[in-house]
Amino acid sequence: MYLHLGQDTVITTKSIIGIFDMDRCTVSKKTRDYLTEAEKKGNVVNVSYELPKSFIVCKENGKIMVYISQLSSKTLYKRNKEGTYKILQSKIN
Repeated sequence: MYLHLGQDTVITTKSIIGIFDMDRCTVSKKTRDYLTEAEKKGNVVNVSYELPKSFIVCKENGKIMVYISQLSSKTLYKRNKEGTYKILQSKIN
């Protein structure tokens, strides 16, 4: 199954490690350090240039990637839980 993160970015749900709220999680220095280090390594993809509301940590082909999205973590969680993209997948096939 797939999850749309915003703009033209879609990821597989199997690759998701976690979906995090930007405001709540970046209060911690450890989280800010983690995001800074991931950006230095080139492992951050900014999905939109709007105000970021969440970040999604994924493991793709053995590599950890962080996606920054303008969609809230609650919206992404609901989309993932409800299987929103089952319908999209059936239309493609």
